Amino acid sequence: MSASGTNLNRILVVPAAELDRLGRFQGFSAEADSYLSVLLAPGVGEFRPRAEMEDDPSFKQIIPYVVFRSEGRIFRYTRGKSQGEARLHARQSIGVGGHVDEADADGRATLDAYEMALRRELDEEVEIGSPGALRRVGLINDDSTPVGRVHLGVVHIYDLDQPRVLPREEGLADAGFVTMAELTSGVDRLETWSQIALKWIGEDADRE
Repeated sequence: MSASGTNLNRILVVPAAELDRLGRFQGFSAEADSYLSVLLAPGVGEFRPRAEMEDDPSFKQIIPYVVFRSEGRIFRYTRGKSQGEARLHARQSIGVGGHVDEADADGRATLDAYEMALRRELDEEVEIGSPGALRRVGLINDDSTPVGRVHLGVVHIYDLDQPRVLPREEGLADAGFVTMAELTSGVDRLETWSQIALKWIGEDADRE
């Protein structure tokens, strides 16, 4: 992430009570626009010290989660130690992204600022070598784990013309595109969010 100075550890969060008011769910919801139009409306979200938020389920940390897809394959990597969330180290993931830092979002807790931070996060973590289309498809909420209880994932699918994505960070180890069959056969090695996203992707393919 590109935050700097005193803003480095201040991340975008929303009150969990707002999620409850809108309708808390477990797993995947395709209603991202409806939720985010409220959660990232002016005056709702805020920036708080990350260290205080990691064990505070009264807030949800907003996390962009981008899945790269091309030619029927999905980008997968293993989380290394340089990835921010220590509780997920050595787990495989199909989602690229991270916290929205105050500096990345110019201090604004709005949807426009979130989108700006998302682009900066992607530029820092990966090198994308193919044209493609990025779309927001849903949210992930998983209250079954300590990590999930304090995070809310915003899921994006990045459909690329060619499978050309290279990691810029050491934390994205053993990175490459793999088939859905490979992911499914090794689903137990995936972090929980990736398992939830993979299930949606499979169901989405069946709908097409």
